[in-house]
Amino acid sequence: MSIFLWGGGWTPAGDPDIVAPFLAEAAQRAAGSGRMIPRIGFLLVREEEGGYATGFPASFEAVAPCEPVVTLLVVPGEGPEAFTSAVLTDIDALVIGGGMTPDYLRAVEPVMEEIRLLVADGLPYLGFSAGAMIAADRAVIGGYRIDGVQVCPEETGEDLEEVTIAEGLGLVDLAIDVHAAQWGTLGRLVAATEAGLVGGGVAVDEFTALVVGDHGLRVVGSGSAWRVLDEPAGVVVGALEP
Repeated sequence: MSIFLWGGGWTPAGDPDIVAPFLAEAAQRAAGSGRMIPRIGFLLVREEEGGYATGFPASFEAVAPCEPVVTLLVVPGEGPEAFTSAVLTDIDALVIGGGMTPDYLRAVEPVMEEIRLLVADGLPYLGFSAGAMIAADRAVIGGYRIDGVQVCPEETGEDLEEVTIAEGLGLVDLAIDVHAAQWGTLGRLVAATEAGLVGGGVAVDEFTALVVGDHGLRVVGSGSAWRVLDEPAGVVVGALEP
């Protein structure tokens, strides 16, 4: 089973290049439980109901038969501010969506170890934007300056000034940044690697996913995924082959 790290950008009518192979893996796991239609757990943290919170799960149904099981935390709000183990029960794949990355990291903290164990046991995982960033063991969760020097557009900082690294889900051992070409965040990953905050990683464009599976890395979708390597001679950047 694979880990899909989607760099953002989605289509209400569906994004089959990315979603179809993910749902195929979910269907395979569902078949092992005697289900014809896979149950897809969606963990979403948003500032409002509706819109993305309903449209994004529905876009998966537009690609292939599936049953979205959506848990939405509205932040800020008066309800729970974190997910519980119940959201991981009886699902055939897990999607963690997009929004403010620090909010997502706080929300999944109580269930991080359970997610790690489920994915290690073969549960397909798809992280969209924030969900891709927090999949790393050392996760870039925002910021646009390093030691006071701007390294990417301020509006990509996620309400953080200094580039901030935190313990993530630990599903992959490389840092992930997203919206690379569209938001200029490749520069953040390069600068974070140069500063020794992370040991390199991949910056993924919108409408594109890095897929981490048993046979290594592959890129699906319409954009690029940029590998950032910390080499003895300096930081090296290159596009991963589709």
